[in-house]
Amino acid sequence: MAEPWTEFPTETITEGKAKVVVPNLKAYGVCPQDYAPSKAPVFFNPVMEFNRDLTVLAFQAYQRMVNREITICEPLTATGIRGIRFATEIQGVKKVISCDINLHSAKLAAHNITLNNLKDHVSVKHKDANRLLGEHSAPKTRFDIIDIDPFGTPVPHLDASVQALRNNGFLATTATDMAPLCGVHSKACIRKYGGRPLRTEYCQELAVRLLAGQVAATAAKHDIGTRVLFSHCSDHYIRVYTQIGYGCQKADESLKNMGYVLHCFNCLHRETATKPFPDAAAKCPECGSKMEYAGPLWLGKIFDVPFVNLMVKENARTAFRNSSKISKLLSAAREEAEMPPTYYVLDRLTGKFGLPAPSMAAFFGTLHDHGFTAVATHFNPRGVRTNAPASVMQEILRKITGSK
Repeated sequence: MAEPWTEFPTETITEGKAKVVVPNLKAYGVCPQDYAPSKAPVFFNPVMEFNRDLTVLAFQAYQRMVNREITICEPLTATGIRGIRFATEIQGVKKVISCDINLHSAKLAAHNITLNNLKDHVSVKHKDANRLLGEHSAPKTRFDIIDIDPFGTPVPHLDASVQALRNNGFLATTATDMAPLCGVHSKACIRKYGGRPLRTEYCQELAVRLLAGQVAATAAKHDIGTRVLFSHCSDHYIRVYTQIGYGCQKADESLKNMGYVLHCFNCLHRETATKPFPDAAAKCPECGSKMEYAGPLWLGKIFDVPFVNLMVKENARTAFRNSSKISKLLSAAREEAEMPPTYYVLDRLTGKFGLPAPSMAAFFGTLHDHGFTAVATHFNPRGVRTNAPASVMQEILRKITGSK
């Protein structure tokens, strides 16, 4: 009897140290950028190689941090490539357990595990992701790391995930549903992430904070605290890496990081608030206009400098195709880690104020000359994180461009 993957077009690829059989996307007449799960019997997206590379670095950094053998669960495995890469490229991995509810996926993943001689280190189950996680919610059966990388939202798997992690465990979550998170479908965002989004120039950061906030809120229900060690927005998705800690006090402490981002669409002023407020009472302190809000969401740090430094060291030891791109992302994350939430986009500022756009170098230099801190952000190549108020930036831009 023919194996399931022989019934649809496939190809064999090499990524990292893994050699795997995957669907041949060319046979489906689509580009990787517009690929959807329904296009093939088994999901695979080559664009996510960057995501997988970063995940390997983050998980290795976590293993160095805890300094012991670790177990990893990847409950949405598809082709099995993530679990295979974890087992072959991360030192100190005791075992990897993968699963997929799609029978074609489970069988193809099992084939790829055998292809890489990993049957003793990686296992694959054919079952629902939450069912597998539920089977590992008891003490001594929990995982060190759980990797939730879905097509869409990870929210349906958060409850089961935090319960299946051991104390000080590590949860990695991807969200590709950027339309709700960036305010295009705000009701869907409120339903899934428990917070209101905003269609602003920094909506990608708000998306990260909404996801981090939902992870924190979900964990707190189980008397578990969270802290974000790393996050990023790349291509069509966001990714948040969170360490958990058992205890009601830790849960209470992490919830102190929840709050709101207030935004003025008239002058672009923004600030944070830790308590909800009536819409009518929110007036912009710079121009008096009504302010809109996003949240509740995570207001705490979304990059941990010591952890990012560990990832930098691991990246220096690898030879990924994306190593240079990763290096730039990690450098930016390290620079912006201590800066206030949200960033400004130069073109949005100049467009709003009716000014010509200066060079980024001139803008940064003038901000520094005026005594303000300003760094770039990985979220937008034209973005700047700064402690300068919007009104001051307007004055600075007028001075740079010679406008009145």
